Amino acid sequence: MRRFCTSLHLLLTFCCILALAVLIPAKAAGAEVWRAVVGAQSSNLGKQALAFLANELWIHVGDSITWTFPTDEIHTVTFLKPGQVRPPFPVGCPGTTPSGSSFTGASCVNSGTLLGGATYTVTFPTAGNFKLVCLVHVRQTGTVHVLNLTETLPHDQAFYDRQAQKEGAELLSDASGLEGRGNSTAQQTSKNEVAAGNASILGNGGGSHTAAVMRFSGETIIVRVGDTVEWTNLGPAVNHTVTFGAEPPGPFPSNLMPPSPGVTTDSDGALHAVIGSPSANVNSGFLGSPGQEVTGSPQLPLGVTRFRVTFMAPGTYNYICGLHDDLGMVGRVIVQ
Repeated sequence: MRRFCTSLHLLLTFCCILALAVLIPAKAAGAEVWRAVVGAQSSNLGKQALAFLANELWIHVGDSITWTFPTDEIHTVTFLKPGQVRPPFPVGCPGTTPSGSSFTGASCVNSGTLLGGATYTVTFPTAGNFKLVCLVHVRQTGTVHVLNLTETLPHDQAFYDRQAQKEGAELLSDASGLEGRGNSTAQQTSKNEVAAGNASILGNGGGSHTAAVMRFSGETIIVRVGDTVEWTNLGPAVNHTVTFGAEPPGPFPSNLMPPSPGVTTDSDGALHAVIGSPSANVNSGFLGSPGQEVTGSPQLPLGVTRFRVTFMAPGTYNYICGLHDDLGMVGRVIVQ
């Protein structure tokens, strides 16, 4: 009997050890915190990668992802409910949720606008495929694949780190190429033309991202009294403004919409203002294209991409993009 009890005790001990051996790895796997990055930028801030890097990740149930926001351009990490209408920026989903929130698809999760090294973490307690969006940039998306613990992950953190660095460098290189196209592309309707930014949308299996130029091509232009200068936003996914003098008062972003009083619309849809003094306050409002066409949705109107200004007095007229002046998107018109 004693020998039997001893054998039974050893068997039970072995079973407990075996159970722990199974449970401990599962717990460790489920508690992993992955790292990703939101955005990349050039040293002068003029070229921006509007992207989740990497923008497609495979993780296990129970894992978390911590996104770091290293750029001077704002972004959000946002997971909306399936079928939820995308809320207008900066309302959120609505509002924000604290870092460390869990997303299952039952309710939205939103970091709010972050930049400059801030971090935000989301935990994924259930399996599924979840779309990641930035509420600031409409063509910045990604995917998180959450697999069951029994499934093998295709990549490790080192792979995602390399992928993030590679994707960011490629997007900034693409932005450099766009910067070179500048005025040659914009000069279709005016000899006094300034490209108000440029952008290119790229996609992969995980979503889409944008290479963006946050600069006025030809930051200084010289014209004569009575001449008209035209600004054209060449980027399909990024809004800009042309703002002379003080920005209109009010909370962002309504302070940049609509255009200033007195701004008219030409027959081809371009906005037009007449400025008679370098101290005048004139704002174009948002210049940009609407979202891409989607089958089954109403036809979208043309975007307002052009702004013209006729200068009636000599002087130096300084202007900014009210959205991206903190990135160095400024210019001037010298009227002789």
